[in-house]
Amino acid sequence: MLSKEHQLIDEIKNNALYRIDENSRMIGIALRDIEEADVWKRPNGISNSIGNQILHLCGNITQYIISSLGKNEDKRERDSEFTAQQGFSKTELLGKLLETTLNAKDIILKSTVDDLLEKREVQGFNFTGVGCIIHAVEHYSYHTGQIAFWVKQLKNRSLGFYDGVDLTIKNK
Repeated sequence: MLSKEHQLIDEIKNNALYRIDENSRMIGIALRDIEEADVWKRPNGISNSIGNQILHLCGNITQYIISSLGKNEDKRERDSEFTAQQGFSKTELLGKLLETTLNAKDIILKSTVDDLLEKREVQGFNFTGVGCIIHAVEHYSYHTGQIAFWVKQLKNRSLGFYDGVDLTIKNK
């Protein structure tokens, strides 16, 4: 029988992995609904394209999880995530994102209690491993919502993320 501490850690890890997979699923659906030309369109001069958003997600997840929590060198070039205007197809972007999240999920799963409690400096902030996971997951969700919103604007239709699921069921 696992201790309460280990049960809690497993619960945090499992929920983080679930949210990562949900965001990846939603971005995959959003990308499926757009044309290649839409990948690098910007809604306006101060907003980012879907391509920029995905490059940014890969950079952030790499910095917070793969580099920091996984104790790998931080090679992130953040500015290039936003200046890119081409270079990847939607299939390549999704592949890059899925590879990044797969590596991050592996590191999260292998994290020990000490890894999760250790404080480290990331992007000028001081977070524990748990803080790094929470940041990466909420950041992923935030930009997934932006991508979904932009695709809805481009296509004027629902993305059907939860088609076939009754979301009106009351809590018990």
